[in-house]
Amino acid sequence: MNKVAIYPGTFDPITYGHIDVIKKALKLFDKIVVGVSDVSNKNYLFSSEERINIVNKALFKDLRLNKKKISVVSFSSLTTDLCKKCKSNIILRGLRAVSDFEYEFQLAGMNRKLNNNIETIFLMSDVENQIISSRFVKEIVKLNGDIKKFTTKSTIKSLKDKYE
Repeated sequence: MNKVAIYPGTFDPITYGHIDVIKKALKLFDKIVVGVSDVSNKNYLFSSEERINIVNKALFKDLRLNKKKISVVSFSSLTTDLCKKCKSNIILRGLRAVSDFEYEFQLAGMNRKLNNNIETIFLMSDVENQIISSRFVKEIVKLNGDIKKFTTKSTIKSLKDKYE
């Protein structure tokens, strides 16, 4: 039986922190479903379609990760519903700092209440990537800063194109 893990997020845009979590998860699971959230109460820089395209380019063009082990999907439902659809009982979440933990702990508890078969697994990105956030990356690009250390080439191009 294949073990499938769901890695939900906004990925607006994807960063090396997200990518660290995906790479670590590939060592633990047979397949990773990167769920690009499209809930309407968020103020996204990129549309859902653009974010899926950016994630696909980052993972498969820039980094050449295995397409057979990763799929990228959009979803606007509860994460637990995405788990059911993908036949998974595992949600992956990335932790950067202690400040992330309280929110993530509550989220994991809520998902567990919605479906008691769901387990949330927390993975930390490498130390050099723990400070990266999509919000900071967007702000740095907006102010013409260098983000080569924070995300992939194709993602940088997408960000620069968006702000021009």
